[in-house]
Amino acid sequence: MLCQFSVRNYKSIKEEITLDMQAASISEHPEHLLTDIDNESFLPIAAIYGPNGGGKSNVLQAMSVLIKKIMVPICAVRPNNECGDGYDSIKSPIIETFKFSDKNRKSPTQFELFFRTEKLEYKYNIDILGDKVMFESLYKKSIDSTRKTLLFERNINTEKEYRLNGSFKNFKISELSDNIPLLSYITMTYGKNAIALDIFRWLESGISILNFGSYRTDNSLNLKELENYKDILISIFKELDIDIADYRIIDKENDFDIMTKHIIDGDNCELNLSEESSGTKRLFAIMPRILKSLVIGTTLVIDELDAKLHPKLLRYIIELYSDKRINTKKAQLIFTSHDLSTMNSDVFRRDEIWFVAKNNEQATSLYSLVEFKDEDGKSIRKDARFDKQYLEGRYGADPYLRRIIDWEGLANEV
Repeated sequence: MLCQFSVRNYKSIKEEITLDMQAASISEHPEHLLTDIDNESFLPIAAIYGPNGGGKSNVLQAMSVLIKKIMVPICAVRPNNECGDGYDSIKSPIIETFKFSDKNRKSPTQFELFFRTEKLEYKYNIDILGDKVMFESLYKKSIDSTRKTLLFERNINTEKEYRLNGSFKNFKISELSDNIPLLSYITMTYGKNAIALDIFRWLESGISILNFGSYRTDNSLNLKELENYKDILISIFKELDIDIADYRIIDKENDFDIMTKHIIDGDNCELNLSEESSGTKRLFAIMPRILKSLVIGTTLVIDELDAKLHPKLLRYIIELYSDKRINTKKAQLIFTSHDLSTMNSDVFRRDEIWFVAKNNEQATSLYSLVEFKDEDGKSIRKDARFDKQYLEGRYGADPYLRRIIDWEGLANEV
């Protein structure tokens, strides 16, 4: 599970922001909570709202570039097809800083990733300037314990750059490029170490960060899942009254086609998926990932989940994660959205609703509804009309332009 993610000085993010998946002490929807073996409670859902250009995507991109920074060097030396999500086919990312400040342009981007595997909890920090690692540390602890152990610390500004402890104590570090994370190096060099392998498995398959483009690109990553979860997917079509009785995949040389089957007045008819609506294409792209996340119990991060989806389907997906009878493996869904039909107390806890907003410096802030205070310093009531108050601009993340353009005056000037 993802427990917490923090980032400072990345794109529109100037000061540190934190997406916290640890549940707040509030009374609504206790049935949503994911409870671990130490009785700590975590959120299955985080929905991020805000205006266009507010920085919603940058929050998720920051998470993505961090994981790519770690995974790309590892996957470059592993056998083909051993890494998921195409990490073996992309270049290590260059980290972009906040550009509206000279100090920030010259300072590193700082990341913190706090997550849990089956038995261990990890806290990983890394500071990166451009592509150069400036600082790095990794702590671990048993979930049923309070004692933390420092596994390593790396600081290029100290005489002894590396400090290794615990099961990493006897590792030898040599010829490590300053643009490769020490975590990547240890996993590449000592990949059979239980902790290194545990972390690699979580980064490789325990969290997926998606930004969908065309349906063909999406499904090229999901053909196996389309086959594995076909029966469930067909059942979902029926439950949502979508007129698709079946589908089949036609393999071609370096390509494929998906054919959907419709039954109209007893007659069978097939369409190429390219002929279906954009919403149906989106459904084929996204549902295999949703189902895989729920079956395995992973954290799925999706930018603009609601794009091209009917509000009924969006709510259906959200409730798959918040229903513990379905979400039995502690899966999590983190997404950005503009859809307000689900922004209400029937669907979400207040700590599951997040907002982004920009200040006068054009810097993005991130905060949850549960921590927001109104002008009188009062918290938002759990039975408030979240969607109405959001549209009124009462949560700071105003979705509308504050100034009305003088179109008549503009026309006269042209």
